[in-house]
Amino acid sequence: MTRIELAPEIVADFDRILDHLLEHESRQAPARIRLIVGALDVLREHPLIGRPVHAGLRELVVGRGISGYVVLYHYVPPIDTAFVLAVRSQREAGYAER
Repeated sequence: MTRIELAPEIVADFDRILDHLLEHESRQAPARIRLIVGALDVLREHPLIGRPVHAGLRELVVGRGISGYVVLYHYVPPIDTAFVLAVRSQREAGYAER
């Protein structure tokens, strides 16, 4: 089973997502966070599920439409570890500079 490592910056991503959800859709906030966390669990079994983007990075699409998110990660097969680098809403322009 693949190990999942979260970059420290992920905390800020989740804070930003949660703040937005609480401001606009407070009833959906817990379900949306569970959706993202559940997708990270999928990486444990299927680390290559995300679409390749560039420089060895992959994107895992979670949900769709206004409730969709994209998880940026890098999978390192020799150590069977997926390093999760960023999470953003599909409606955001891009990832924060890391």
